Amino acid sequence: MVNKEEKEVLNLPFTGICTFGKYPVCADIDQLDADVAVIGVPNDMGTQWKSGARMGPRGIREGSTLYSFGLEGAYDIETDTMYLGPDWKVVDCGDVDIVHGDLMQSHENTEMTIRKIVEKGAMPLVLGGDHSITAAVGKGLEQAGPFHVIQIDAHLDWADHRSGMRYGHGNCIRRLSELDHVQQIFQFGIRGISSSKKEDVDAARDYGAVILSPKQMRKLGLEQIISLIPQGEKYYVTIDIDGLDPSIAPGTGTPSPGGLLYDEVKDLLEGIAKHGEVIGFDVVEVAPPYDHSGITEQVGARIALDLLSYTLKVKELKEKALRTTK
Repeated sequence: MVNKEEKEVLNLPFTGICTFGKYPVCADIDQLDADVAVIGVPNDMGTQWKSGARMGPRGIREGSTLYSFGLEGAYDIETDTMYLGPDWKVVDCGDVDIVHGDLMQSHENTEMTIRKIVEKGAMPLVLGGDHSITAAVGKGLEQAGPFHVIQIDAHLDWADHRSGMRYGHGNCIRRLSELDHVQQIFQFGIRGISSSKKEDVDAARDYGAVILSPKQMRKLGLEQIISLIPQGEKYYVTIDIDGLDPSIAPGTGTPSPGGLLYDEVKDLLEGIAKHGEVIGFDVVEVAPPYDHSGITEQVGARIALDLLSYTLKVKELKEKALRTTK
């Protein structure tokens, strides 16, 4: 028998309510009071092949329970660093309301939800959904801008339209390029045949987008990649799970061989967080129906928690430095 004094609430991954990281729920965004607002966008009406990413927010939340750290935060054994401590208030705001069969109304709901989160002073952490949601998220971040867009993806997503469809998952980055509050765009991990038409690539380069494949990234090295991004400015990071190699993230509708590895993405995200200010980010295209082992939703959750950890740690150190100098 265990003494009463020794008992504690473990809140193991398979118990309790399955929120992102087991963070508390905010059921009404109008009452939001937090540093970070997790919001799901279960919309995959923009897909051109295999649907299923509508279940992504639910899957990522389930995957994140393995990495639910409790109030004390998360200790990184590799760097001897504590992340996500109790001073930061992170809440799960549930999902944007999606109207089946109405892509544009669903995008409008997404945009308005992101605008509310920004107005409340919280940073949005967005769980997709297919990549079409990023155009709506980017519009909703207007008051947090101007900002640069940093994309991790196998695909360029710069198609102007497909038979008149301008807001599918292959158009989202081009739509962001048309927004006044978006500055430069950096596209990392782009690769493979059928990723884009040549005219789309030409249009992206004419715009000034920086496009690197995994092979090019490895040749340059992390330090030189980070140096391409303007320092000390604001960034919106959009992470398509197919930017990673399908050997570690198979559960997606458009897998592409030759992708980035987890450590490469993690190190890149840490470099980005230290280089400037991340004002919001998304993880998209996780499709649980094709994720038979559950590894993709865990990788997606871990990447989201990694970037959140690095972003908040940078803010924490800056605030500590300011207090010290006063």
